[in-house]
Amino acid sequence: MYLFILSVLLNVFIYMWFSKQVEFDAQRYELLNKRYSDTLVGIREQMGDANYFSLENNQNSQEYFENGGGESFIAFEKLIPHVKEQLISHNDNPSGNPYTGQDRITENKFIINKVKVLNHRWIIADYSDGNYWGEVILKYFVNKDESISFEVVESLLHQKY
Repeated sequence: MYLFILSVLLNVFIYMWFSKQVEFDAQRYELLNKRYSDTLVGIREQMGDANYFSLENNQNSQEYFENGGGESFIAFEKLIPHVKEQLISHNDNPSGNPYTGQDRITENKFIINKVKVLNHRWIIADYSDGNYWGEVILKYFVNKDESISFEVVESLLHQKY
């Protein structure tokens, strides 16, 4: 008889504990889900702001290439990697990439590390020689033979601290 009463009490206790545990887990899941969805919305907004100046999101610049402003039709999805590849290919120059706008300061040459195509005319790039870092704004032009020519607009070399 005592064993029966003890087993009933134990079963009631376990049932109550597990039912509260499930309820607690459901509330915690909803709270975490809301927090993460709010975080994702914030990150999407930040990414939208960060990519505001990019050829991928600039309809006017895309139409420039579609309407023949670049002499021939070039899809911007193919143009962006082509422009980046052409610019970075100049890193092989023994005196450094000429489109950094900087002459060699140390024994290392300046090379371009990162490139962002802003629109149908401008590029911003990051460059360094391992000791000094800087940014450069470039104009680019798509020639009739679909080669790319570049022109340095402004170059900035950061001070070494």
